Amino acid sequence: MKECNLKIFCGNSNPELAKEICDYLSVPLGEADVVSFPDGETFVRINENIRGSDVFIIQSSCNPANQNLMELFIMIDAARRASAKRISAVIPFYGYARQDRKDQPRVPITSKLVANLLVSAGTDRVITVDLHAQQIQGFFDIPVDHLYASPVLFQSLKDIDTKNLTLFSPDVGGMKMASAYAGMLNVPIGFIAKRRMSAETVEAVSLVGETKERDILLIDDMTETAGTLCAAARLLKENGAKSVKAAVSHGVLNEMGYSRLASGDIDQLITTNTTPVECREGVPITVLSVAELLGEGIKRIHNNESVTRLFDVNGF
Repeated sequence: MKECNLKIFCGNSNPELAKEICDYLSVPLGEADVVSFPDGETFVRINENIRGSDVFIIQSSCNPANQNLMELFIMIDAARRASAKRISAVIPFYGYARQDRKDQPRVPITSKLVANLLVSAGTDRVITVDLHAQQIQGFFDIPVDHLYASPVLFQSLKDIDTKNLTLFSPDVGGMKMASAYAGMLNVPIGFIAKRRMSAETVEAVSLVGETKERDILLIDDMTETAGTLCAAARLLKENGAKSVKAAVSHGVLNEMGYSRLASGDIDQLITTNTTPVECREGVPITVLSVAELLGEGIKRIHNNESVTRLFDVNGF
């Protein structure tokens, strides 16, 4: 019997990452047309035989989130109708993850809606990185492989001088993630209390932790407008911090985010390429690749092997 072939396709959200993953796996990127009609409708055509194949579709739901999600749904439907044996959606950045609960009257739980749509389109499995809220895995009735960017970020952070370092969470909700990094680096931890004024404006109001003449590392899962990070950095420097660096899993930066980073509040932002990140002059950004992490995950899932080793970071 013919072995199930591995096929990898991508939409238009992050083709560079998809090519890096294919290079790591020594597998060609599948041929598919993913285009838009003049009225904005998305059209997909898979240009090779995938009958009986193990198909992985790589697509982040970053800006434009709705367009990229529709591309993913339509690619999944096209693969299902082309008789793929199994379809895995590889979503390095899972958009709408912040809408994971009803925190005010008459609002949706959109991350659950996206999960339902993925399953309805024909997804058999989801692979993602650093969900904004881990309970989102429970929104799916199919297997979810929730990988972490920490092994990739730690390779960059392990060379930082930790003698004078304090690790901070820019908000109370990120304490669990910050605590894990503090344990890996063996440094003290602190946190900042913030008040959100609007979707784009955040005020850092108080902090707990040692800052006087200290180097600070902020840890968070994502940044978009850089409002939380920059507000935290200003408060930290007002309280005697020597320098402030930040490490985030997803750099979903918009123009406001780039402008704030250029202001100098953050001395360096370290992020990954789960979404496309533009490196600009005067904006201190270091971009790390998650291609090996995702490529290894794809290989192990395709071969029905354990992915547990992908969670190991320096023995943790």
